[in-house]
Amino acid sequence: MRPVSTASLHDDLSLPFQIEQCDVRGRLVRLGPALDRMLARHNYPEPVAHLLAEATALVGTMASALKFDGIFSVQAKGDGPVSTLVVDFRTPGDLRGYANFDAERLDGLELGPGSERGLIPLLLGKGYLAFTIDPQGEDMERYQGIVDLTGATLAEAAHAYFAQSEQLNARIVLAASHRKAAGEARRHWRAGGILLQQLPLQSGGLSMEDRTFAWEKVTALLGTTKPEELTDPALGHNELLFRLFHEDGVRVYEAAALQDRCTCSQDKVQGILATFSPDEIADMATPDGLITVTCQFCSDSYSFPAEAVQTGASGQN
Repeated sequence: MRPVSTASLHDDLSLPFQIEQCDVRGRLVRLGPALDRMLARHNYPEPVAHLLAEATALVGTMASALKFDGIFSVQAKGDGPVSTLVVDFRTPGDLRGYANFDAERLDGLELGPGSERGLIPLLLGKGYLAFTIDPQGEDMERYQGIVDLTGATLAEAAHAYFAQSEQLNARIVLAASHRKAAGEARRHWRAGGILLQQLPLQSGGLSMEDRTFAWEKVTALLGTTKPEELTDPALGHNELLFRLFHEDGVRVYEAAALQDRCTCSQDKVQGILATFSPDEIADMATPDGLITVTCQFCSDSYSFPAEAVQTGASGQN
């Protein structure tokens, strides 16, 4: 992953750390301008954007804890007003995401203060959450884990996945906010997350009893994390981790940069269009003979003459 520049020490990063006396490692993710740019392009309604912001923090936190080259993605599908939610992480630190929703059903919801604590049943309803690792390399196998959407929050849904898939204990907290900073004209999106994972049992390390006690202690401390602490740009990541875990000694490692970056391109879109039949191409074309494709992730549009799609000529962006 990319090291973080000194220009933005509190934003758009993944910070690995270890709680040394507890056999626990973790990742802290803080998202600021990168997340704000991603959501600004979509202009989603507030609750949809909030859910996508938390999902982006979830993906950034989990993916940065994996040792692989490739793509890690989380996809939620449900029968609620938000039918689909997708966030991708591509190594070394590229994030992108989108959501599909029914505006009429969304308008009919009663969303008041505190509703962000119940976005899963409100927005997604019943469905599933899929976690996919698609590594690069010929000898690497694709992995996917799927769990039912359970709980009131995305963090609770992730815990169901951890319980089913993780060989070791894991716990996560997530938060997102949309607010103005001092002196700024508009509100900005921010998000954050902390993931804790219990290390494997080691010879000469803590006893099983001590490991259990230590895990219960650090997860209780993690549970005291306030949403505003995860999203406050004025609160440094080292300070936050010290607040939570200083009694047991926190070792912080080099942070890695996260960025808003889509992988779509004119050539990729044209390659996909070239797989359709002439009749399908004709159905896609407008009366003036153009085919326009808009990327769901970044909202960039690519236009091609229908004839050019079949001849392999270049399109226009």
